[in-house]
Amino acid sequence: MELTPGQVAVVTGGASGIGLAMARRFAADGLRVVVADVEEAALDKAVAGLREQGAEAIGQLTDVSERDSVEELAEAAYRAYGAVHVLCNNAGVGSGAEGRMWEHEPNDWKWAFAVNVWGVFHGVQAFLPRMLAGGEPGHVVNTSSGDGGIAPLPTASVYAVTKAAVVTMTESLYAHLRAEGAPIGASVLFPGPHMLRTGLWESHRNRPERFAKQRPRRTPYRSLDQWKAAMAASGHEVHFTPVEEVADFVADGIRADRFWLLPPSEHSDRQIRARSQSMLSRENPGYLEKFILGD
Repeated sequence: MELTPGQVAVVTGGASGIGLAMARRFAADGLRVVVADVEEAALDKAVAGLREQGAEAIGQLTDVSERDSVEELAEAAYRAYGAVHVLCNNAGVGSGAEGRMWEHEPNDWKWAFAVNVWGVFHGVQAFLPRMLAGGEPGHVVNTSSGDGGIAPLPTASVYAVTKAAVVTMTESLYAHLRAEGAPIGASVLFPGPHMLRTGLWESHRNRPERFAKQRPRRTPYRSLDQWKAAMAASGHEVHFTPVEEVADFVADGIRADRFWLLPPSEHSDRQIRARSQSMLSRENPGYLEKFILGD
């Protein structure tokens, strides 16, 4: 599809990081933007910034883990603009899990799945019927991650499992849209190719009480800067991809009707080849040891 002035884009997790960068990019292309986020102060600031730049934008406080909240987002978008052409199911969280999988708290899994998986599904169910009924060209972008979406990341297994689920969900969505002959495309986004400065590292600030941890963490949450310093101390240089580059990549991918929004990366390609070869040769996944230790 073409991105043209007057179309409408909805972005969840849109008040910061990748989501805000996408909202700004869509606004720069003349689209009207609906920004959804669970953090009210950040949401208000993001919408105000978009409007200051001349964009037509509204904000909607949204908890994507709650079906009713996402339905309210859809109502708000259609009430304001009468249509939605681009849907970016982008909201995501880390899990806060520590230790081995058998040591994880159930609430770590419940929270991560509620946002990262159910949040995407809620978006699909709230918006796709209306988008299909509108009969106009459209596109859905679901945010995954190379950490799970490409290959397992055992050191962040909860997050990785949710992002793997997003890939399969989006592949299924793509197939269903094609079977319907719909003028709506679907893409799965792997932000990168390097690390990103986003609020994902501080996800715990928005963790709801119903998914609260049941015991204190053994170690404090680590900020991105602390993680970067630790990597540097161990001799690993960390590179960052500007979120604006990710947003440009998404816009270009929508125009090209590209399913795999996977930026070129030899590291990612090595992971894909290693995992695929393990499956094709029916060998045990020894490549995981390399991923744990770094590559």
